[in-house]
Amino acid sequence: MTFSTRRIFAILQKDYKDLSRNLFVSTTLIMPLLMAVLFGRMGIEGIASHYLIINLGFILVGAYVQSSLIAEEKEKNTLRGLMLSPASTLEIFCGKSLLSFIATAVVVAGSIWLSGYNPRNMAVIAIALVLSAVFYVGLGTLIGLFTKSVMEASVVIVPIMFIFSSGSFLTPFIEKYPVLAVVEYMPNLQLLELANRVEAGAGLGDVMLHLLVILAWVLVIHAVAAYVYKKRMVDE
Repeated sequence: MTFSTRRIFAILQKDYKDLSRNLFVSTTLIMPLLMAVLFGRMGIEGIASHYLIINLGFILVGAYVQSSLIAEEKEKNTLRGLMLSPASTLEIFCGKSLLSFIATAVVVAGSIWLSGYNPRNMAVIAIALVLSAVFYVGLGTLIGLFTKSVMEASVVIVPIMFIFSSGSFLTPFIEKYPVLAVVEYMPNLQLLELANRVEAGAGLGDVMLHLLVILAWVLVIHAVAAYVYKKRMVDE
């Protein structure tokens, strides 16, 4: 079977129509932008504050919107039809992820502009942000495969938001509780540490380890999502 961009864009168009009809989900797109405007007017300082907004964009758009698009397919009993369509697993994954990735890129770029964040090395930060966006879209795909409805996905995303936005609050306790050192390898904290080092003058080679850790998260989350998807094909 040949890889078909036509099938991918057909899935993209369908997702765009579904998202535009669902105001509950589509309105979440503006929340990170509103926070960026608020923080920008307050004159926020510090890399951590900027990345609080950026991570919010990743979770609400990359993960939540993506999980809602997948969950809605299950809610309408259309996911099974998609699985049985001529589209390959790779085409379905690309098609179902494209809208969430584009929306995430637009919202995160808008948040950066509205909050006044001006990275010292935009090229390195852009690579890290793209990898992070791909990770959160994969996380959203996995959540969508495990949930049965948009409402259920809306509930599941709450603890996910806490985990991927509160990691930095746990780091002061690492010295007292060494087991918490594992949170330093979370993708959001790797992104924050990378940004701090870039602001201190680090180049691409200096932050390569952080990029590789985020890339490892990308590969793992998409591998798990693909495994769960194929298992659903057999079970359903």
